[in-house]
Amino acid sequence: MGVSDNTRGLVLAMLSGLFVGTSFILKKKGLRRAASAGLRAGVGGYTYLLEPLWWAGMITMIVGEIANFVAYIYAPAVLVTPLGALSIIVSAVLAHFMLKERLRLMGVLGCVSCIVGSVVIVLHAPQEQTPSSVQEVWDLASQPAFLAYVAATLSIVAALMLHFEPLYGQTNILVYLGICSLMGALTVMSIKAIGIAIKLTLEGVNQFGYAQTWFFVSVTVICVITQLNYLNKALDTFNAAIVSPIYYVMFTTLTITASAIMFKDWSGQNVSSVISELCGFITVLTGTIILHMTREEEPSSTAGTMTWYGEDPSKGLEEGHFITLNNSDYFHKPLLSWDTTLET
Repeated sequence: MGVSDNTRGLVLAMLSGLFVGTSFILKKKGLRRAASAGLRAGVGGYTYLLEPLWWAGMITMIVGEIANFVAYIYAPAVLVTPLGALSIIVSAVLAHFMLKERLRLMGVLGCVSCIVGSVVIVLHAPQEQTPSSVQEVWDLASQPAFLAYVAATLSIVAALMLHFEPLYGQTNILVYLGICSLMGALTVMSIKAIGIAIKLTLEGVNQFGYAQTWFFVSVTVICVITQLNYLNKALDTFNAAIVSPIYYVMFTTLTITASAIMFKDWSGQNVSSVISELCGFITVLTGTIILHMTREEEPSSTAGTMTWYGEDPSKGLEEGHFITLNNSDYFHKPLLSWDTTLET
């Protein structure tokens, strides 16, 4: 008895969650190391590109995303997307031990609430009708309702980037993750089309001769680059154990919404399913609020210590010969406490 396509998709999605959850932690550690040597990613720095640990996290994430991509070929989005919850558990546990980011008991409850609520939404979401060709996906994507959704998404993303990010990006986690999630929903729709194209091509029906296939490839590349850029900023600015669940909740909700609009899956829903979905949304909202209220504030990565050379820690600055500054941003923000070394 052969393995069904849904089973293949299920296993690949679970492996994806494991790799992606691990990548959050590796990238976070790389970002911390890079911040000590240059400008932080959260304020526009790119020194993390020289950090090997960040690249290890990036490679791990790529592997996870490839597994996720292949999962969408074999299984519908409503089965693949919710399994991203595994990445929340992995990143929260690893962050506790590797990053010393303590997750309180109520924080755990909030995390569980987010997962339960999202799973309830997915379990009662309408079944997806998988298209049989890229042309069919293009026809679905060209519907007025989905075009309106895309226009609204791009408008919100533009507002978040141009207006809200400069004002609230460093203090409100929803700014960065909102951009990631909105673009992520469009990524999934494009990946579904590419997956169908690959599957049909392997079966002998070439789909890469259509311009629509390459359009979906271009959309995927643009969306993924945008997601990675703002995910880096979110990880560099906020606690990793909080970034993962909130990102998961927003991404899952928006993906299901986009899929329902594009594939017209909401028609035929009964009252009990609609009520269950509403309860799921309320559970997700409650869990998100708990996470925000109980999260442990992460010390600013720009803060540092002053190391005194000598046996007397009470020496005054007038007794030192010179001071070595280990962060050039000191000259831009003189009122903050930076990592300095006093040699006497």
